[in-house]
Amino acid sequence: MKLRHSLPPAALVAVLAAVLLHTGCIATVDGHTKAAVPFRKDKLVSLYEFPLQRVLDAARQALKDNGVIHSENVVNHSFFAKCNERAVWVSVTDVKPTQVQVITQVRTRWGGTDIDLAAEIDKQIALNLQTGLIPKPSSVPNP
Repeated sequence: MKLRHSLPPAALVAVLAAVLLHTGCIATVDGHTKAAVPFRKDKLVSLYEFPLQRVLDAARQALKDNGVIHSENVVNHSFFAKCNERAVWVSVTDVKPTQVQVITQVRTRWGGTDIDLAAEIDKQIALNLQTGLIPKPSSVPNP
């Protein structure tokens, strides 16, 4: 029995490539996309009753304590950092006048998830908020 394809081989390859590329992308919390394994839990969402600026400072400190911040978007209040060779995104958003939402997302180099690291960073943000261990900007006396 001989099978016949209705699509030419080049078209079949193009369709398969489009399907693979489309399913291999995820949306990051800062609004970009990244090639990664989809359909796996990679985000944690937390709500805090603190001012937005204080939560931003706590998130910044938690990321500095765990790795290196590569970018900070002051328009949409998001961070991108590298921690333990993992890509980490943190987004801070006002949802109500008294509530701030923090989304922490972590992906490995090859697109896998690391929900444990996301939980650790989320926990450190909460601890920074509760303990107030956020370093204050150093003031330099005027000569």
